[in-house]
Amino acid sequence: MAAPPIVCIVGKKKSGKTTFLEKLLAALAGLGVRTGTVKHDIHGFSMDHEGKDTWRHRQAGAATVCISSSTQLALIKTVEREMTLPELAGTFFADRDIVLTEGYYNSDQPKIEVFRPEAHALPLCGPDEAWTRKLLAMVTDADVDAGVPCFGLDDGEGVARQLKEWFGL
Repeated sequence: MAAPPIVCIVGKKKSGKTTFLEKLLAALAGLGVRTGTVKHDIHGFSMDHEGKDTWRHRQAGAATVCISSSTQLALIKTVEREMTLPELAGTFFADRDIVLTEGYYNSDQPKIEVFRPEAHALPLCGPDEAWTRKLLAMVTDADVDAGVPCFGLDDGEGVARQLKEWFGL
């Protein structure tokens, strides 16, 4: 199975990325598109809780721990380096139609920027950077010339339809 396409939802802190991503995910699901998401965390994170069985397994020396049920699967794995988005998509999301990320502005993947002028004076990408940053669209409530199609902050359905068209989902 080939890795699905990846689109990064980017924007400055408190720009509304998560809120928009929720709208976009619901709209894609309504169109029958199977999505996966990756949240980028530059600080590291912890999903395991002290005293739980999986935590105890890791403390005892397991480098990879999986918890599985009839409806969910979670994997915690110690890695030597951060996996690239294509590696993540190919390894964990091959059964999805598209992978959306929150973050990964510096990746080489296509991007949609969320921009609200009440949160920040300027967007991350200007029209002169749209091509080099692989900016597909801007989601905003401002009159911004980003050199790409613009959608409203509540227009998850419009962006979902556009993604479906662009990527043949």
